[in-house]
Amino acid sequence: MINRLPKEIANILHTNKKNSSQFEELIRKGGYLPPEMELMVDAITALSMGKNILLKGPTGAGKTKFAETLSNLFNQPMFSVNCSVDLDAESLLGFKTLAYKEEKQVIEFVPGPVINSMNHGHFLYIDEINMAKPETLPLINGVLDYRRTITNPFTNEVITAKDGFNVIAAINEGYVGTVPLNEALKNRFVVIEVPYIEGEQLKQLIQSNTQLKDSRSIELFVKLSGDLINAVNQGKVAEDAASIRALLDACDLSVLIPPKRAILRSIVDKLDEEREREFVKNLADTLF
Repeated sequence: MINRLPKEIANILHTNKKNSSQFEELIRKGGYLPPEMELMVDAITALSMGKNILLKGPTGAGKTKFAETLSNLFNQPMFSVNCSVDLDAESLLGFKTLAYKEEKQVIEFVPGPVINSMNHGHFLYIDEINMAKPETLPLINGVLDYRRTITNPFTNEVITAKDGFNVIAAINEGYVGTVPLNEALKNRFVVIEVPYIEGEQLKQLIQSNTQLKDSRSIELFVKLSGDLINAVNQGKVAEDAASIRALLDACDLSVLIPPKRAILRSIVDKLDEEREREFVKNLADTLF
């Protein structure tokens, strides 16, 4: 990956690379292959300038893998928050608990992912940020802007993020349970559109991330993916049908079971409408 980056961007990475001794297990493996190298260049540029980035794109396009690859390239541990309607202040910031110190019972604060990443100057990944309740995320508005500070409501401590702290968020638009991001929150991010991986990049991804090694089968799965993406663009099937994650599952399963059954289990049976299921089955029939 680094060899494919422009020299000035590789130098930025080298300059900003961390030597982390704590939380090394949170430095992710990476492996994302961008359809356009500009995506990676822009993300590295923004993070090196201390800006937050919002990865926006269809489900299964590789947004989480993108974030993990950035963690790997910067050698930067990355704490994670998975948003839902149940996300609250404790899930973000931490919680108080009873503990014993010198045989006396005391109340201790256990830091959550936001506080941990700020205190140590590490990345914070917020997945499906538009799944959180609108009243929850304003808690961290000060963390996301130039102030990089927060008053911990559980301890009244004012925390300022250490150098290296950055927020990477991901968003799937238009799904059940999601809400539009308010402008105040969106303006705190540099937005990067993450499209589906296609063609040669997808072929390399299958070769490196699945157990499927037969070149002919890989070519057919790449063709199937392209057909599904076209169908999504034409409104014939839901975005779930073209999920790269689901396609990789099908590739893995096809090593031991027939490809059409692998596609059935990994892609077809996830679709809600019978019309869409039949469409994908017909595509598989023409290829396998």
